[in-house]
Amino acid sequence: MQHLEVVNLTWHRIHPNFKFNGVHYKFDELQEIGYDLVKEGEPYEIPIGEFLLDWSSDKPTLEVFTSGSTGKPKKITLKKEHMVNSARATGAYFELVPGHRALLCLPCFGIAGKMMLVRAMVLGLELQSVEPSSTPIPDATTYFHFAAMVPLQVENSLKQLHQIKTLIIGGAPISKSLIEALKAAPNAVYETYGMTETVTHVAVRQIPSSNNPTIQQSNFIALPEMTFSQDARGCLVINAPKVSDAEVITNDVVHLISENSFEWLGRYDSIVNSGGVKLFPEQIEKKLSTVIHARFFVAGIPDEKLGQKLVLLVESTEISIKELLEKIRTLKNLGKYEVPKEIFNLKAFVETETGKIQREKTLFQIR
Repeated sequence: MQHLEVVNLTWHRIHPNFKFNGVHYKFDELQEIGYDLVKEGEPYEIPIGEFLLDWSSDKPTLEVFTSGSTGKPKKITLKKEHMVNSARATGAYFELVPGHRALLCLPCFGIAGKMMLVRAMVLGLELQSVEPSSTPIPDATTYFHFAAMVPLQVENSLKQLHQIKTLIIGGAPISKSLIEALKAAPNAVYETYGMTETVTHVAVRQIPSSNNPTIQQSNFIALPEMTFSQDARGCLVINAPKVSDAEVITNDVVHLISENSFEWLGRYDSIVNSGGVKLFPEQIEKKLSTVIHARFFVAGIPDEKLGQKLVLLVESTEISIKELLEKIRTLKNLGKYEVPKEIFNLKAFVETETGKIQREKTLFQIR
C-alpha cells in the first residue's frame, strides 16, 4: 500500500528550482497563489489559479476539455501522474534542465497552457507568464530556453525568435509561407503532434532553420517510450502507456514509416470524395498557402454530380475571388482535382475559445 501511495502522489513533488514569475513556490503554497490569482488576478490569470488549485488537491485526476476544433468540446479525465510523465518526456527530448527559463503565453484553460505549468513544476523551470496575445514575447531582452506557441504567434514574433532557444509550435497547421520564413530563424523550431487525450504532444518534427538548415524532416518522430501503428482505415494508433492507460485511436490518416515515425496526411473525417477521387484538404491547404495570406480552409460540400465538391473559404471580404482563382490555377504542384470548384469570402470564421477554426460551424454559414 505504501508503494502505491508514493506512485499516486508524484505530482506533489515540486522541483526546488521551480519558479513562477520569479518566485519559488513549494507544493503546499500552490493553493495560496491559486486563490490569489482567482480572486485578484487579471482575467488571463484566473485559469492559471484554477489549475493550481486543481493540481494541489489530493485528487489524482483532473478534468479538461478538448479543443473542439473537430467537433463539440468533450470533457475528459486525465491522471496527474500521466501529466507528470508527459512533462518528463518533453524534458528528456528537448534536454531541458533545472533553471532553464520558459515562457507561458498560451491560455491556461487548454491543455497546452496547463502543461507548461506542469513542465515547470516537474523539471524545475523558471516560468514567466504573459497575457496570451498574437505578440507574446514580452520585451526585447528576456531570453527563454523553451516556449510553446501557435502559428499566428510565431508569425508575429519572427524578429524576436533569437530570444528563444527551443520553440515548439502546435494548435494549428503550419503554412508553407511560415515554414519558409522560419528558415532564417536562429533557434531550433519544432512542429508538434498531439491532443488533449495524449496530454499534448507525443511526436515532433524539426523545421529547417539557420540553427539546422540542412534538416529535411517531413516525418514526426516519437517522444521517449511512445510507439505508433495503424488501424484498418490507415489512421494513427498511439501506444503511450505512460500518458494513457489505453491505446489512442485517432482520425489522422498517416503514412507509417516505423513504430517511432510517421508522415501526417490529413484527417479521415475531412477527406473529400469528389467524383470518386479522394482529396485530403490539409495537403491541398499546404499548397494553397503560398498564394493565400488570409486565414482559409478547403472542404467538401454536397454536389449532385460529384457527390462532394471541393470549395475554398477565405476569411476576408477584400480578396478578389477572380484574381485568387487565377493565382491558384498557376500553382504547378496543385492537381486538377485539387482546384476548388467554388470560393467563398467570409467576414469571420467561427472559432473555439483557443482560436482554432471550427470548420463545420463555419461551413454552415455558406449552406
